Amino acid sequence: MEKQWAIRLIRFAAVFGLFGTYLGSHMAGAGSYALKAVHVHILLVGWLSMFAWGIFYKNYEVRIKKLVTAQAITGMIGAFGLGVGMWLYYVKPFAISEVVNLVFFIAGGTILLVSFALFLAVTFFIDKAKA
Repeated sequence: MEKQWAIRLIRFAAVFGLFGTYLGSHMAGAGSYALKAVHVHILLVGWLSMFAWGIFYKNYEVRIKKLVTAQAITGMIGAFGLGVGMWLYYVKPFAISEVVNLVFFIAGGTILLVSFALFLAVTFFIDKAKA
């Protein structure tokens, strides 16, 4: 179970890494750092956190398998939601309510916070004999 989630998280991280570096190179080329906060969060949450979780799941066996699934799914949803929410909030590309933008931003961040709490719990349920 952990090995399946490991590769899923690493692939998800790779997508975020590619997009985050593209966004950074675009900002540098344009000479505008208006999307700096979005760029940083995409790379830190989307690339670094997802990759680190994937490596953890590749190396450790967790006794409570449903905890792994819940943590990985909330992490992926939260990272995507936070990135898109930040983009909607700062760029305002569509004529939608400011409240909708803010709710998307906050919901993504909250789901991501839950994922980090679940990951903390996961670290206490590793199979020590195989660690």
